[in-house]
Amino acid sequence: MGLFNKQDRVLLIPLGGLGEIGKNMMAVECNREILVIDAGLAFPDEDMLGIDLVIPDISYLVDNRERVKGILLTHGHEDHIGALPYVLKQLNVPIYGTKLTLGLAKGKFEEHNMVRDVRTVCVKAGDEVKIGNFSVEFIHVNHSIADVTALAIHTSVGVILHTADFKFDHTPVDGKVTDFRKLAELGDKGVLVLLSDSTNVEREGYTPSERELNKTFNELFVQAPGRILVATFASNIHRVQQIMDTAFHHERKVALVGRSMINVASIAMDLGYLKVPEGLLVDIDEIDRYPANRVAIITTGTQGEPMSALTRMATSDHRKINIVPGDTVLISASTIPGNEKLVARTINHLFKQGATVIYESDSGIHVSGHASQEEQKLMLNLVRPRYFVPVHGEYRHLVQHAHLAVELGIDSENVVIAENGDMIEVTREKIRIASKVASGKVFVDGLGVGDVGNIVLRDRKQLSQDGILIVVVTIDKESSRIVAGPDIVSRGFVYVRESEELIEEAKEKVKQAIENCSQNADWATMKNQIREILGKHLYGRMKRRPMILPIIMEV
Repeated sequence: MGLFNKQDRVLLIPLGGLGEIGKNMMAVECNREILVIDAGLAFPDEDMLGIDLVIPDISYLVDNRERVKGILLTHGHEDHIGALPYVLKQLNVPIYGTKLTLGLAKGKFEEHNMVRDVRTVCVKAGDEVKIGNFSVEFIHVNHSIADVTALAIHTSVGVILHTADFKFDHTPVDGKVTDFRKLAELGDKGVLVLLSDSTNVEREGYTPSERELNKTFNELFVQAPGRILVATFASNIHRVQQIMDTAFHHERKVALVGRSMINVASIAMDLGYLKVPEGLLVDIDEIDRYPANRVAIITTGTQGEPMSALTRMATSDHRKINIVPGDTVLISASTIPGNEKLVARTINHLFKQGATVIYESDSGIHVSGHASQEEQKLMLNLVRPRYFVPVHGEYRHLVQHAHLAVELGIDSENVVIAENGDMIEVTREKIRIASKVASGKVFVDGLGVGDVGNIVLRDRKQLSQDGILIVVVTIDKESSRIVAGPDIVSRGFVYVRESEELIEEAKEKVKQAIENCSQNADWATMKNQIREILGKHLYGRMKRRPMILPIIMEV
């Protein structure tokens, strides 16, 4: 077999979302044109001190910006649209999405004062849109937010099908089931590559329907003696709808709490995705006018975020609401890995305030929005792709999803487990990882994007663990002798007044370091000597390694 003609290949380049949960982004390249699927963010790990958000490294797209034809959005979750404001500041391309997805994205553009600069194309499930050499079909699927679409990208080589985040819900709250017919039709015609959601591959069986929560909510609303507070993700509009419907049925007024809950609910109501019975919603300031057993509050804070509404209520720090004995708090969400301690702390505080707290997935107040194993198998069997690339999951999820595909009869040579930055080359005859492009994490800290890197994070970590020692010394320019100092300032290492002996020893070591330097030594050499000699001494005495910052002045 000779060399492939470059016109007869598709390149799939994951820039985020593989080997991790979050910051989803996939580039599809064919005939020198690029389409981008999603532009999501991730939230920082505990060791990313001070970082607000993590977004994908899009240097490959920026380097090839004239070839990028558009960004396709599968749905409106943060891990799929959260990086858009940062991406669109560097790539002036149109974005394609459904009405709700674009409505949620518009809220982000308003925060960044860039609504006028963004070109949006509103599509609906069932539409087929021509973008450059590509033709894209938008296919309705179910998830934990409304208006989700899988993407069938038709290229000159074949069809690339991206499932988006999905589950097969046969009784969805809005009555719109997954478009099985279209998926099967694509399977019959032939799908070149399937990119499928791997999040819940470790769960056997099927993911329960969102509608199954109806019964649980009804029972809990009957049992609750006082106010009911339900914490859920703001974007889960179907969940919010069910809570509102249950509250209306049990003659409770509903108040919304939390900035994102109010924002998303307003957008969803304006666009017709959230239907609120007249007179049901009341302002948070008005809830005290009603008996406790006639009030329900829908709030954010399922992940124990320190500044969220639920956490503030739990710690008596909320301006409008205090938790009181008789309150029932339902946490209708699963804990995102890494947030367990924060969630546990919030639950403990709620119990201390006298509330009844119902949490845990087995209490029946939460169902996932992602497909379990049997649904993933059904997707594979409906589509019957030639090649399979598991996406959207940690590395173990991708491996297990790949095993599932092989069990169903897909040749193991036709399954690729990729990582962010891999350039996956697909022809009609072969799939392989051809090379790598720049990828990784870009940190957003305040208004700075990408200015905090691994070195700054390392310094922050050292400061947080061992503190800092600042050495100030004045030196005669001619003789290199000490004229004043050395003075030592300590923060987070030792308290100077209580460690006078140690500080005096440190001063002697600084003098020794300067004396060791030749008369013509430059400042950099002097500073390195001070760091080295003082660092060794402090570690020997204290087994700590503070950051040592020498400041040398000349007179």
